[in-house]
Amino acid sequence: MTKEEYVRGIFDTIAHRYDLLNTLLSFNCDRGWRRFTVARTGLKPGDRALDVCCGTGMLSLELARAVTPGGRVVGVDFSPAMLQVARRRLAASPYGAAVELVEGNAMNLPFADNTFDCATIAFGLRNLPDVKGGLAEMQRVVRPGGRVVSLELAKPSRPIFKQVYYLYFDHLVPLLGRLGIGQDGPYSYLPRSLKGYPHQEEVLQYFHDLGFTGARYYELTGGIVAVHVGVKV
Repeated sequence: MTKEEYVRGIFDTIAHRYDLLNTLLSFNCDRGWRRFTVARTGLKPGDRALDVCCGTGMLSLELARAVTPGGRVVGVDFSPAMLQVARRRLAASPYGAAVELVEGNAMNLPFADNTFDCATIAFGLRNLPDVKGGLAEMQRVVRPGGRVVSLELAKPSRPIFKQVYYLYFDHLVPLLGRLGIGQDGPYSYLPRSLKGYPHQEEVLQYFHDLGFTGARYYELTGGIVAVHVGVKV
């Protein structure tokens, strides 16, 4: 089984509880992280945005708030179950009409070059089989002068906080996830996926290697997540 097939199976399994568990496991910080991310996009009313690995559509709706009136957001994900949850969320939101959902693969986005003013990805980059390749694909579909913005789990470095965080992440998160969805596996993958994911400095180097200008990152909540931003030349 490829990583892509494995990850799709995980998200299809947890889709019905994904948002609730994210909010609980992040101590309700996830909403602020998404808003911070959208603030880094530079989007304005009338713009077009792409939300890669859009999942249940929570970031897509935040992007829609930024581009309305007159703008458009396309959310793309490879998990049918996650997109089903996203459709219900969009139907209940006043911004839902500004969002279009597409089933597709982040490594081969079904869009032409230079289509969007910005491309975002939230908690999806570490799940891709090729992190740098995924960023390059997002870069391809963004117009020159547009931004690629990633919100992702990171590796905190502050002493004591770092130890406490990894204790929570390695032991309590899988337990709480198992209680939430009634099975082992999906939330045991979460700490494993972070351990195999590059440090935020290395991800920043990917942005530099790809030729983004003004590339930088922001650490939030003690460095447990990072927002990377780069402008396409």
